Amino acid sequence: MKPEGKRFTTTVGSHSIVFETGKLAGQAGGAVTVQVGGTMIFAAATMSQQAREGIDYFPLTVDYEERLYAGGRIPGSFFRREGRPTSDAILVARLTDRPLRPLFPKGMRNDVQVIMYSFSADGENPIDILAVNAASAALAISDIPWGGPVGAVRVGRIDGEFV
Repeated sequence: MKPEGKRFTTTVGSHSIVFETGKLAGQAGGAVTVQVGGTMIFAAATMSQQAREGIDYFPLTVDYEERLYAGGRIPGSFFRREGRPTSDAILVARLTDRPLRPLFPKGMRNDVQVIMYSFSADGENPIDILAVNAASAALAISDIPWGGPVGAVRVGRIDGEFV
């Protein structure tokens, strides 16, 4: 039986943002694709059933994996595999982690993973902003205890005007 997908569209400025769920990663607690223009990112959130014993920190893993094929680059000959994360991929993961982490319950010791992949990148729309919004949406639709959602936009100011 094919899961029923849901699609939500909103407009921010001149951009249409499309959130879709229910088509990928059916076993994850929450899974979402977010698309703006030709840029699409996937985020999935899962949590372990049992709390970890003997630790005094919250085991949250936020990982962004940049796929070279998303930007139209395929490694040649010997280097066909995706390599280690780039500096940009590490920064996207950190940018996503920072607003999410404080919204989990104090004392929570269950492993939580938020994994994001870029499916396509048009070079015009920012992946980092979509990553934060996709991760927030994946957590929001999951059964993981979390005090969100959060949202991200990029704001600039040119000659006193916000753009």
